[in-house]
Amino acid sequence: MKGILKIYHPEETLKYHIKSTYCKAVYSNKKHFLEVEIITDDSLDHVDDDSLQYNFPQLSLNIIEFPIEEEELVGKTFEITDTSDDHYTEVDLFDDEDAYLYDSELSFDRNAEGELQLFWKGTIDDFYTDSGEPIPFKMKCHFKPDVIEVEED
Repeated sequence: MKGILKIYHPEETLKYHIKSTYCKAVYSNKKHFLEVEIITDDSLDHVDDDSLQYNFPQLSLNIIEFPIEEEELVGKTFEITDTSDDHYTEVDLFDDEDAYLYDSELSFDRNAEGELQLFWKGTIDDFYTDSGEPIPFKMKCHFKPDVIEVEED
């Protein structure tokens, strides 16, 4: 597991295990941009059958082409708010529902193993009960590369 996403719905706290993470500072046309992709695990072994989360087994949260000053991320905090002209955040629910992120704050540092880690908090549309009010979320994940073991015949 690469981390955990908690969505604080008024009826219950929804917990998602993070399956894969991607983060990169991209340099393009003399500018730096932040790219982040977080995909949750689709396993529901840890979820009760009557949980709101049971209807949404997987999510993907993304930051796309967010302008930053430099490529170094450790020790930096970024506040991201989409406008009608600039959209930097995206949520994929892997179904026909739409949701949007608001007031995202991303903080980067290093964990005890020296790997880059992210703390992301913000609000997301209530796609569980369609209350119309955004609900808070917090996420903590790391970007340690996966070790792929190849067995020889």
